[in-house]
Amino acid sequence: MLTISRVAGQQAQHRFARGIRTALRAALAPALLFPLLAGCGDRAGAQDAPPGLQRMLDRRAAAVRDRDAGAFLASVDPHASGYRTRQRAVFANLAQVPLAAWSYELVKTDAFGLPAVVGAQGRRVAAEVRLRYRLTGYDTAPVTSVQYLTLTDRGGRWLITSDSDGAGSGRRSTRQLWDQGPVQVVRGRHSLVLGVGRGTAALRELADRTDEAVPAVGRAWPGKWAGRVVVEAPQSLDRMAELLNATDPSGYRGIAAVTTGETGSAPAAPADRVVVNPEAYGELSATGRQIVLTHEATHVATRTTTTSATPLWLSEGFADWAAYRGGGRPAAATAPELAHAVAKGTPPSRLPADDDFRFSRSARELARAYEGGWLACRMVADTWGEKKLGAFYRAVGLGGEESAGRAMQDHLGVSPAEFTRRWRSYVTEQLG
Repeated sequence: MLTISRVAGQQAQHRFARGIRTALRAALAPALLFPLLAGCGDRAGAQDAPPGLQRMLDRRAAAVRDRDAGAFLASVDPHASGYRTRQRAVFANLAQVPLAAWSYELVKTDAFGLPAVVGAQGRRVAAEVRLRYRLTGYDTAPVTSVQYLTLTDRGGRWLITSDSDGAGSGRRSTRQLWDQGPVQVVRGRHSLVLGVGRGTAALRELADRTDEAVPAVGRAWPGKWAGRVVVEAPQSLDRMAELLNATDPSGYRGIAAVTTGETGSAPAAPADRVVVNPEAYGELSATGRQIVLTHEATHVATRTTTTSATPLWLSEGFADWAAYRGGGRPAAATAPELAHAVAKGTPPSRLPADDDFRFSRSARELARAYEGGWLACRMVADTWGEKKLGAFYRAVGLGGEESAGRAMQDHLGVSPAEFTRRWRSYVTEQLG
């Protein structure tokens, strides 16, 4: 699962188009699934792996946990001088990162079609490896990412020669923030901000705004959640896309922040990360920045109650409702695209469909979709109460397929057709 916050329209500091809400709708954002699906493979290939590979990976993981640079570099092939230099830097980049756990799991060998070599250069295999790590005080379950490593047998010792040989076959190792430079850490009351090349002031600003967002989400969301948010602040748009394993950074040019995580009811689901695009975020007003981070913190809070059954108009609309809640802005100022449609006599005829949240849509179309979802959630809160809105959200997510219609009937006492009719009237009344 992932959620994305996107700046759209002429007044970017006040209007945000957001998607995609669930990774199960892979057609909406296939490039972003690599970091999130890393834990979904099988280990059949690992059973036939040469002996010693997992033991080497275990020693490498222990070296990270023990902050032992020498033991860490002992897992790297000395013949691969360029890779060894980069790995020395990666280890140093981790110095400030508060690690509670770090481990590697060998998934399979022959992972990306690398031809086996036996000879002067030693025996070589291609391995798919899962890295799992947790941040102290923030992650109750590990973040999992995939690495595609070239391993070489040097006199009976397996060593890592490369983590990029699989790129040509589409098997790209997922990059982490510490692969991009020395990680600086700023702690807030409810936040942990990790940044590279951004400076202390920028990271403190993110921590302060996230600290303000978390209590606001707690007032809007009735469900239990950790009340803590981890924010990653890369140095550039290109670096942001790299963290998401995306090949085309331009697709994120107007995106202020992305929340990654795995939807579902399991409390031990992988941890969430809010990844900030410094370019788009930097263009926002103070109000816009607060709205973005509150929206993203709402996704963190609601993640375990959000499933493939949750329509995007509800998940994104609820996050917007929580972000704008109590702001006192007129509805027409928050939903200018729909206000324009109402003024022209062409109000929407239906609730936004998931397809309306595709990034291939124009900025105006995306804005109308998100504004429609926000107004639907606002209508529920205004008509049935905020507690009913939270209960409705949970019922939809946990009710399985076709649950939105049942939840409308059970919690709101209306059919989907009646809900849509009321929503259309509400849009016209609020924006007319």
